[in-house]
Amino acid sequence: MNKLFNELTNSLSKEFKNYNLNESVQLSMSKLPEYDMQINNLVKYNKSDFFEELRKNIIKIINSSNLFKVVEENNIGFLNLELNHEFLKNKITNTKDNIKRKENEKIIFDYGGPNIGKPLHVGHMRTLNIGRSLYNIHSFIGNEVISDIHLGDWGMPIAQIITYLEKKSIDLAKIDSNQLEIIYPKASEEYKQNNEFKIRAQEINKKLNNNDKDLLTIWKSIKDISIKSLKENFKLFNHSFDEWLGESDVNDLIPEMINDLINNKKIINDSGALISAQDTEPKILITKSDGSYLYITTDLATILYRQNNFSYDKAFYIVDNRQSLHFKQLFDSINFFGLSTLYHEHISYGTLNDSDGNPFKTRDGGTKPLSELFEETYIYIKNINVSLKESTIQQLTNSVLTFSDLITNRKTDYKFDLEKFTNVNGKTGIYVQYAQVRAKKLLQTLNQNKSQPCELILSEVDKKLLSKLYMFGYFLEQAFSLNEPHHLANYLYDISNLFNQFYESEKISEITDLDHLSSKIFLINLFLTTSHNVMHCLGIAPVEQM
Repeated sequence: MNKLFNELTNSLSKEFKNYNLNESVQLSMSKLPEYDMQINNLVKYNKSDFFEELRKNIIKIINSSNLFKVVEENNIGFLNLELNHEFLKNKITNTKDNIKRKENEKIIFDYGGPNIGKPLHVGHMRTLNIGRSLYNIHSFIGNEVISDIHLGDWGMPIAQIITYLEKKSIDLAKIDSNQLEIIYPKASEEYKQNNEFKIRAQEINKKLNNNDKDLLTIWKSIKDISIKSLKENFKLFNHSFDEWLGESDVNDLIPEMINDLINNKKIINDSGALISAQDTEPKILITKSDGSYLYITTDLATILYRQNNFSYDKAFYIVDNRQSLHFKQLFDSINFFGLSTLYHEHISYGTLNDSDGNPFKTRDGGTKPLSELFEETYIYIKNINVSLKESTIQQLTNSVLTFSDLITNRKTDYKFDLEKFTNVNGKTGIYVQYAQVRAKKLLQTLNQNKSQPCELILSEVDKKLLSKLYMFGYFLEQAFSLNEPHHLANYLYDISNLFNQFYESEKISEITDLDHLSSKIFLINLFLTTSHNVMHCLGIAPVEQM
């Protein structure tokens, strides 16, 4: 929330404390069309002896803030509030400095999680979009942020690839990422069906864990090929990461961690496997009977690595909701093992499906690469907008793939409908891009500076737009506090829709009164600042033309 509103709610909360009431006063959206916001904290006390006095004091504090027009009293205690546009015009800019919080935290965002040797597929899209958006949102409000891709770059899948290369006498120096991506599923299938291959892969995996120099050289080459391909893909989707750490980076920490847990009787032997001594159902498996590690083993060691190297306050894992049990076991183990007292949270999300509600597949039934979905979307947009530059079409493609994802509550599944999500009149990335391009063109036509009007001259349509623009901080707070970008995505659509109504309600280029025109320009500039900052928080780059 904007600093002004936070100061008000803090003052109101203190007033409740004067009556020994522990109320955290919240501003919420009004359910009445003639009002903007409401405060409901008083209602529960309307039968109390002190109600009238408290209500009077609360209203006095609100009125003295000048944030809202004069508040009317009522006997129930609902306080309906109408924003004071004239007072707020010099106070709310919706810039980063206008929003930034005082209490900053250092947060690690663990998302992406591709495996080397495998292509990015459509299942990666939501972790990338949600992860980037939360990273941008937290950065915008002033938190220190670190993104870590958390590569799957170790273990049996790598051993399978090396075994396959060995069996087929394939020269690693002569293959690229596309060939590596073909090898990966073949190696996996061979492991399942060929016992001799399986035994050799297990042997190679053991040697890798013992830091065999020749195998480490091969592993490094495979990793380099994969990372180069991943970075090229991420550039296409406008994604980047601060850290490219993988499972391999914490391997050296695991033996000592395991020994400490055994010595402290936190894990016990169970037929050769090591399980947590914590009384849980199901039991938490830490290593397999053959000594090999699991995801939880690596994730526990990653906690130690991050504590030693990043000194963070919180870690958010943006991983789909099918991994909920894994993260419950991980967080239970962190506490039981005494590895950390820091805050860790699983930011879960639903699955992305095709327009029929089925998992995305290629024509031959395989997992659909993310680059293929990008290409299909790109071609579809290009066929509709043949005059646009390729770079613009690429930005619009990313807008569609990002906005359609983020406008959906992350906790639910959603269907990707290309025709629906590229509609210029729908709740789409194309629509919000069109609104901001329209605003920029209008400013160029008016050829005016950003000087503020002496007095706002507003129509009813103007007031609706301005009220919504003043509430950017409210929706940002929702997205930040709940780690749910859809609040901002819906807000972006709402202000875009209101701007288009504003644009069409009056011939702005024909206005001659300077104060009236200045009011319009003030609104256009505030809309552009707000929409561009919301786009940034969502991970969408504004285009220059449509």
